[in-house]
Amino acid sequence: MTPWLAVVLVVVLFSGGLFGYDQGVISGALHGIKATFSLSALLVEVVTSWVTLGALLGALAAGELADRIGRKRTVLIAGVMFTLGAVVQALAPGTLVLVVGRLIIGAGVGVAAVAAPLYAAELAPAAVRGRFVSAYQLAITAGIFLAYLVDGWLSGNDSWRIMLGAAAVPGLLLFAVALAAPRSPRWLMMKSRRTDAAAELRKIHPGEDVEPQLDAIGAALRHESERASWAVVFHREWRRPLLIGVGLAVFQQITGINAIIYYADQIFASAGFATQSAQTTATTWAIGGVNVLATLIAIAFIDRLGRRKLLLAGLTGMAISLVVVGTAFRFIVAPAAGATATGPSAAGIVTLLALVGFIICFAFSMGPVVWTVINEIFPGHIRGRAVAVATAVNWGSAFLVSQFFLTLIGAMGNSLTFWLFALFCVITWVWIYFRVPETKGLSLEQIQLLWKAAP
Repeated sequence: MTPWLAVVLVVVLFSGGLFGYDQGVISGALHGIKATFSLSALLVEVVTSWVTLGALLGALAAGELADRIGRKRTVLIAGVMFTLGAVVQALAPGTLVLVVGRLIIGAGVGVAAVAAPLYAAELAPAAVRGRFVSAYQLAITAGIFLAYLVDGWLSGNDSWRIMLGAAAVPGLLLFAVALAAPRSPRWLMMKSRRTDAAAELRKIHPGEDVEPQLDAIGAALRHESERASWAVVFHREWRRPLLIGVGLAVFQQITGINAIIYYADQIFASAGFATQSAQTTATTWAIGGVNVLATLIAIAFIDRLGRRKLLLAGLTGMAISLVVVGTAFRFIVAPAAGATATGPSAAGIVTLLALVGFIICFAFSMGPVVWTVINEIFPGHIRGRAVAVATAVNWGSAFLVSQFFLTLIGAMGNSLTFWLFALFCVITWVWIYFRVPETKGLSLEQIQLLWKAAP
């Protein structure tokens, strides 16, 4: 790997790490927030879920920004928003300011979720593009794991402000690294800046003749309008990749991942892990640690086995795991009022193990592979906006799931809720089998030809 490609990878890792940290840290911070501000159940859902609402808005804006000012500068904006949002949360005097801080940092998450994988997909060579984009998902899982470790370390000190404010430091580091990173040659070619594009390609591939690659990019762009409008994004010519991207974005969320990440402590509490320490420990290692390790499977095999095989295998395991979780909750009995909890029952242990299985299967499939496919299936002239649409839909789905997860459990019970997620896994499996093509080993320009060749 050349030094400049390494810089690109560092940008991707910082972006994903911040994304993951801000996803995972709320699980442990909620205890202190509820005690400080005396939040109702509704406000707990608002504080938890409105980061996804901010991410939805940030993702929509990021598509326009990525096409107008470039992928690199959009990542810089994400770094600023991560830092600002973390500071606002840490200093929040009340619930309203805290929610505003959640919205700001959520917007940073949304901008990064569009710009960083898009940046990686456009700069990485085709042979390792899957690994580069999957590294973003690996960084997300590492960020979640780090958040859980911080939660566990600070849980006894009621230091929720430090938990939330800690994201300011890597936010500044992301900004600094992105300043030094190369620009996207494809974006520069879109702006008719071939000389600049050639200079950036020579940084990334020193000693190589970059003219053939520039010619290929230019040939693809000649068939496209100079500046795609939103009407072009939704034109029937590109409807198939758009439906695939949006479908993957929705299914990634409604199969339950963010509900489990955000409310892991509450789920383990229901499973019989009575103390905050026991809940935090189970969350840290069963969700956070396993998530990181299992994502390495995707990085190792996504460019060898392909996207479809990993997606279908992972969804099979996810569905089975969720059925087991739902069944285990049928045998979990809440302790009587005033009784002293003695720890998780056998059914509680089964719940823990099944959730570990779910996380493993998600981490090598619907996590990294979905983002890889979304960032490689669109043609260059609509890629920024189309990825933004898919990402915004993803965050809209995440918002609905996280906003109403506790309400859903209250209305349906734990078992039916997890069985519903399992049903969505089955539906997703069938849809991917019939609708999503294999893109392993194809250049971005070759993938574009798939939509012209197939009905």
